[in-house]
Order: sequence, then C-alpha cells, then structure tokens
Amino acid sequence: MNNLTDGFLNFFKNETIFCISLILAIVSCFFVLPSIDYLNYINWETIILLFVIMVFVEILKNLAVFEIFVRKLLNKVKNTRGLVLFLVFTCFFSSIFITNDVSLIIFVPFALLALKKVDRLDLIIFAVSLETIAANVGCMVLPIGAPHNIVMYTVSHIPFQSFFMLLLPYIVVSVIFLIILSFFIPRDVINLPSMGKIEIEWEGFLKRVFLGVDYYLLLTFIALFVLIGNLQGIPFLNSLFKQWIIGNEVLFGILSSQIISNVPAAILLSGFSTNYEAIIVGINIGGLGTLIASMANLISYKILAREFNDLKIRYLIVFTVLNLALLFILLAVYFLTN
Repeated sequence: MNNLTDGFLNFFKNETIFCISLILAIVSCFFVLPSIDYLNYINWETIILLFVIMVFVEILKNLAVFEIFVRKLLNKVKNTRGLVLFLVFTCFFSSIFITNDVSLIIFVPFALLALKKVDRLDLIIFAVSLETIAANVGCMVLPIGAPHNIVMYTVSHIPFQSFFMLLLPYIVVSVIFLIILSFFIPRDVINLPSMGKIEIEWEGFLKRVFLGVDYYLLLTFIALFVLIGNLQGIPFLNSLFKQWIIGNEVLFGILSSQIISNVPAAILLSGFSTNYEAIIVGINIGGLGTLIASMANLISYKILAREFNDLKIRYLIVFTVLNLALLFILLAVYFLTN
C-alpha cells in the first residue's frame, strides 16, 4: 500500500499539471454528465498537430540536427547575453509565422541544449521564461500567429491591417520589456567545451522517437478541452457570463484566460459579445499571467520539467512574476490609450 501511495505521489509530483487538469475535468463531469458530445469538446486538429510536431522534433533531436545547429550558433555568439537574446528573439520572430505553440516546441529544447553546452544551467529558468513571453508577444503580429487570434480573425472579419494596428502598442511595449530584462543577463564570455564527433545511433531510432513524445502533455490538453466544454454547458455559468462579459470584454478576457486559457476564452467571449476589438486585446494580454493562461505557457513548462524536474518550482515563480509584471504593464497601456 505504501509503495502504491509513494508511486502516486511521485507521479503527481512529476505530472502535476496533468493530474490537476484531470481532476478538474472529472469534477466538471458531475455537472454535465458524460455523453458522446464530449468528443466534440476536443479540438482533435490541435491534438494531432501537437503530436506530429513533437514526433518531428524528436526526429530532429535523434538525427542530431539540434546538436549541429547549436554548435554553429555557439561559434558565432561570443557572450551569454547575446546567446539568450538570440534564443528569445528567435521565438519572437518564428511565432509570427509558425504560431507560439510550435515555436516553443522547437526552440525551448534548442535553448536547453545550447545552455547545457556552455555549462550555464543558471540561465535556463530566465531564458525559457523570456522565450515563452517572446512567443506569446510575437504571435500578436499576424492573426495566424496563434490559435486564439485565428479564432478571432475568422469570427470578427476585422481587416488584416486593423488587426495588426490594434495590437501594435502592446507588441512594442512588450519588446521594450524583453530588451530591458536582457540587461539583467550577464555578458560572460562563452567558453566552448571540447566537442567530439557527432554520431547518430540508428538502432532503436523509431522507438526512441515515439518514447520521447510527451503523451501526458497531449492528455493534459484533452482534459482541459473537456473541462472547458463542460463549463460552457453549465446554465448557471452561462447566465453569469452574459451579465459579466458585455462592457467588460478586456478585463473578462484577461481573467478568463488565467483560468481556462486564451483559446477557449476567445471562443467563449465571442459567443456573448460582438465587441471583437476589446476581446482581441483582452485575450492577447490574457495570454500572460498564469501557467494555464496560454497553452504555449504549458508547453514550455512541460519541456523544462521533463529535462530539469528540480527546476520547475523556481521556474514557476520566475515565470509568474515576469508574466504578471508585463500583464499589468500592458493593462496600464490599455487604460491609457482608451
């Protein structure tokens, strides 16, 4: 019995977010009884896309592609600040075109490998926190940069240029925020370790690829989709939403994103209000804050926790402090410009 309890506690410790998401999803099932409709809650395109991307990233890792690029990068970058800035703004620019989620799935492992190579594990928490913020900001540039903006772009029919101009002040302030934070990164000279010949191990290649996929991350997303679907199906909450949302789209977009993440928040708010500009601002600012505010936040955390489980508590603290700081700054920008 003790072994079973210890095993459960260890599993909960290692997969905390999945366990909490699963518990909440199960609790919500008592309010909306399970049915075939549950399958419609889940965005299967997102789940399949994440799975395919994770398999692709594992293939790149096992083919030593990351290793090759990291070595080339380290030969070009001369100090730690330059290295972290490169990693952060790679996430920013790539998220414009390949979405914030995909950007982090690819470049957080890349950052972890690069910082391990130069023996600067002390910079990992700060670097990954900034990478995540950068991805969440970069995805504001184009409507295709994140699922929540794709939802709002298709629902609102707001012209492309208007969409960009609406979020431009928040993008500019966020980039300034990232640059200011970069001055807290030491400019230590990078000491390149001796690097041997790269060898690819072909035996058991496919097994390693599929075992490397974070299936609990996929299950976490499924649990969250079920939870959100059930929340939307509770009449009492629907009634409250109607009273709260209209006229308070920005604030409600921010608050709801902290609890159910900004993609479901976009779907939820757009069903109750046609003030799409305010919803767009609210859910984009709302992607900052808690770990669950954006699915991208969860992705970064899971990647880091798998590699450095002992760092996850400190990461959560630093990540939350930085995100909340920028969230309140952007909220102040909203009130000053409206």
